Amino acid sequence: QVQLVESGGGLVQAGGSLRLSCAASGRTFSIDTMAWFRQAPGKERDFVGGINWTVGRTYYADSVKGRFTISADNAKATMYLQINSLKPEDTAVYYCAAKPGITERRVTGYDYWGQGTQVTVSS
Repeated sequence: QVQLVESGGGLVQAGGSLRLSCAASGRTFSIDTMAWFRQAPGKERDFVGGINWTVGRTYYADSVKGRFTISADNAKATMYLQINSLKPEDTAVYYCAAKPGITERRVTGYDYWGQGTQVTVSS
């Protein structure tokens, strides 16, 4: 099993920045991909971006390219999401997910999930 714990969410004004963290523990050797998803009230959970540890490559949803940056600290088994120029429409619960194998954008493709961290952007 792999446990994922997100942190770093909060209330921020539009135009501000946040850095979210996702710390993995347990059988971390079994995962190759970690990803961020977000879910706004009344909407589906959407892929934000991910990183493949094996090839060291990051992937992003088109809607967040240029403002969101994913990085990782392999030694700490931790993934980060830097969000700049926050907009009210970025308000959502942000979830961390992990899986073996390649990065994909489907919610159903991930085996492990964190509990989520709330990001609220005020206008």
